[in-house]
Amino acid sequence: MKRFLLSLVLVFFTINTLFAQRDTEHWFAPMMNRTGLSGGANGQSIYFSTDSVTPFPVEIYNNNVVIGTVTISKGDPKIFVIPVTPSTSVSAIVTTSQTDLFTPITKGIYTKGTKPYYANLRFSVTSHGEILTSKGKAGIGKKFYAAAAPITDLGGGSIYNFMAGILATEDNTVVTVSGYSTSVTFSNGTTGLTNPTMTFSLNKGQSYIIEGRGNLAGNQTGFIGAKIESTKPISLTNGNFNGQFSLGSVGGSSDIIMDQSVPVDRLGNEFVLVKGNGNIDIKVEDALIIATEDNTEIYVNNSTTPVATINEGGYYRVNAISNTNYIDQGNGHFNMYIRTSKNVYVYQLLAGLATSIATLGYNYIPPLNCFLPRKIDEIAFINDLNGSANDIKLNILTETGAVVTVNGGSPTAAQGPYPVLGTTSWVSYSIPGLSGNVTVTSTKAVTAGIAGGSGAVGYGGYFAGFSSIPVIAKKSGECAPGIILEVDDGFETYQWFREGILIPGATSSTYAPTQSGNYTVKVTMGTCPPVTTPIYKVYSCVKNTTVNVNACATKIITPTFSGSTQTPVPSTVTITTQPTHGTAVVNPATGIITYNPTAGYTGADVIVYKFCGNGTEFIDCEIVTVNLTVVPFIVKDAKLEACQYEDKAFFDLTKANVIDILTVTKKYYPTLADLNANTNQIMDPTNYGSAGGFVYVKITSNEGCTANAKIELIAKPIKKSPILVDKYICIDSRTNLEAGPGYDSYLWSTGATTSGIQGVGVGEYTVVLGKNGCFVTQVVRVNKTVDPVIKEIEITNNTATVNVIGGTPPYKYSVDGTSNWQDSNVFTDLSRGQHTFYVKDSNNCTPISVEITVPNLLNAITPNGDNKNDYIDYSELAYKGNLSFVIYDRYGNKIFTGDKFNNYRWDGKHFDKKILTGTYWFHINWNEPNKEKTPIKYTGWILVKNRE
Repeated sequence: MKRFLLSLVLVFFTINTLFAQRDTEHWFAPMMNRTGLSGGANGQSIYFSTDSVTPFPVEIYNNNVVIGTVTISKGDPKIFVIPVTPSTSVSAIVTTSQTDLFTPITKGIYTKGTKPYYANLRFSVTSHGEILTSKGKAGIGKKFYAAAAPITDLGGGSIYNFMAGILATEDNTVVTVSGYSTSVTFSNGTTGLTNPTMTFSLNKGQSYIIEGRGNLAGNQTGFIGAKIESTKPISLTNGNFNGQFSLGSVGGSSDIIMDQSVPVDRLGNEFVLVKGNGNIDIKVEDALIIATEDNTEIYVNNSTTPVATINEGGYYRVNAISNTNYIDQGNGHFNMYIRTSKNVYVYQLLAGLATSIATLGYNYIPPLNCFLPRKIDEIAFINDLNGSANDIKLNILTETGAVVTVNGGSPTAAQGPYPVLGTTSWVSYSIPGLSGNVTVTSTKAVTAGIAGGSGAVGYGGYFAGFSSIPVIAKKSGECAPGIILEVDDGFETYQWFREGILIPGATSSTYAPTQSGNYTVKVTMGTCPPVTTPIYKVYSCVKNTTVNVNACATKIITPTFSGSTQTPVPSTVTITTQPTHGTAVVNPATGIITYNPTAGYTGADVIVYKFCGNGTEFIDCEIVTVNLTVVPFIVKDAKLEACQYEDKAFFDLTKANVIDILTVTKKYYPTLADLNANTNQIMDPTNYGSAGGFVYVKITSNEGCTANAKIELIAKPIKKSPILVDKYICIDSRTNLEAGPGYDSYLWSTGATTSGIQGVGVGEYTVVLGKNGCFVTQVVRVNKTVDPVIKEIEITNNTATVNVIGGTPPYKYSVDGTSNWQDSNVFTDLSRGQHTFYVKDSNNCTPISVEITVPNLLNAITPNGDNKNDYIDYSELAYKGNLSFVIYDRYGNKIFTGDKFNNYRWDGKHFDKKILTGTYWFHINWNEPNKEKTPIKYTGWILVKNRE
């Protein structure tokens, strides 16, 4: 072991390959120092750098409290010195106390900036040193496999150990560790046999350190490959806070061997390693491979058959059998190619000095892929270790054919590129003598590492590559809505998907889901084939709702989602806050909650319960706060009055005030028996007809309380006046209308308020009759009497019979004046010509009249052509309406019909032939030209004498 005087303290440093990841957040889990040595006041520092030309602050936290802030920009990196106890090096990141192990503690560092930046922790104690680089959000996850270096020297005593430091990023994180050997003995006294698993819970900012002494045979490799799983993302630092892995002579030398791990979803299966500074023959330069799945095949360089096949949690040390796997590509440049059939962890074991086994290095190697960045900007203070300048070498890996520059200059031919045996896709470079801040660019995918040292001081590392395997991470929030997802912002295009369906417009490196589901994002970079990330499951937030309800007695609460389409699962219903003024019990079979208020209590009460749905993968849950108001439920009997106009009064039962609460349901029944049997419900309670009596109402509150009430129905009869009837009078007469006694009030349409009105004429009248507060409107009509109608007048010779209908018999009759009335409708000895007949009925109203013509009738004709009595001529009656003149023989045979064509004149012929001498019968009908069109019927006989 070589010694180097640094700040008046003899300090040994080792070379460690450094992997850093540009991100906005970084975590550093704590470590257990078994060496008993101190590194002084400046022995622990975090180096910050960025490619942003705009300065921005970075906050440094311990236990969720800010302990420092730096402002960085491109060309202006910063160093934050972690406060330590100089004599022990105890700080927020390092402990030396056994009481800090196997229990939640508040150690660990978290840093946060507004823009992406690099962060790495450089720390040391006397004779030992290490550099540990943060992988940013690519370094946090829920599943890891622990990687401590194999301990090959049991003579190192109690300063050797293996350890795993775990830092929680969220509250309520449950961590389970398993898969370690039964031969492991932990420093708290438990073993892998007695405790095959360990489980613990952490909140955000808390940490947990697992540790075992390195001087026990079971601890040399027993913890390698242990599985670490968590319910929420954690950061893992693993390795040895002093150990030795040389396969050659160890000589009591040791060093800190430590790096930050990545979760399994960041792993790959193709790797290139560039040898550190150690000579091959000291058997330090090597690679450690840890499987995450069974039947993982390992291929080295250009081998076509696997050099080994290992199972989940198993490990393989590449040079353990043959120390010939690093290939000399010329000019002292060695590299090695590793390929596996399934994703694995690869850690590089190396030395900082050519012949020193005390300057050990240990680092996780990122897998190669097309999505590595094209630029590393910038590596801060590349040759500085806590104030000490060192000679360094920059190693670069990039795709074949790429154009590479370092700080704007091109590497020389001696510096590369060098081929890699086993792949033609990648080449490597080595550029010595760099200092200060360094930027590496390539036209294709690139990653770069440094190796440096001076005397006993060495360090190194690769930059970038951990987010180059596209994986979705949570940027903020816990569930949807509110969670924000992200992938590395170094890709060229993005497209987000939910359940494999493209999300329109979701084309940035972040996405805020609004609902649960399986989310992926497809990214592209240059000519690389597009890659879709593994699924990220987003769960719905537990919804909090509040309902306000009244309770009057037992209250039944049925859990129901307010927004989800899932069905509540009864077994998930739990009461998280019991009521203070009653009891709440869940029926485990139905999930229904029964609340019973304390007897006699009225007022406020609260129940809080939670339940979940029947989703198969994404289960919705809801927390419901029930604000109860316990109210009295009092019913009362009531009375209703209604006016009875006929045989029934009609009641609006809904107007009965049987309860003061408005939000109730009422059902009405004609009898109590009907109510109890729920039969014969009154379906229209607003118009219930009854002559009086009782009905019953069942009242049910919204809270499920029920009670019965009785409604008394009081019918107040009021009838129309039986004596007030329609009347008939002559059109010019007057009469009196009388409603009669027995009413409290009268109001006639004439305005009169007496029981009757006098001297009214023809018309319609109304009277509002009032009694006992009820009112009935009665209509009475004074009608004009119906006049009699002269139906017809029959004339036989000089006798007229007046036939009358209508009016009110008996009738009175008169002719040619109204002074001589007779009871008979027959008038005799009438002269020929015009006569006026008058008729009136018993009402003695203005008589009706009709004027008729009594024709001059002939009883004999002698149609012999002597122009004397040759024909019968009734043409003078042609102006009468519907004039009809018909002659029959004694047998009833029609002989002649008079009409306008023969001018109502007959010459005693039948079909132009003279008829036989004899007596013939005739009738003449017509309607008088008055408005009544009075029908006139005249009958008689005529003697026809035909002489030849």
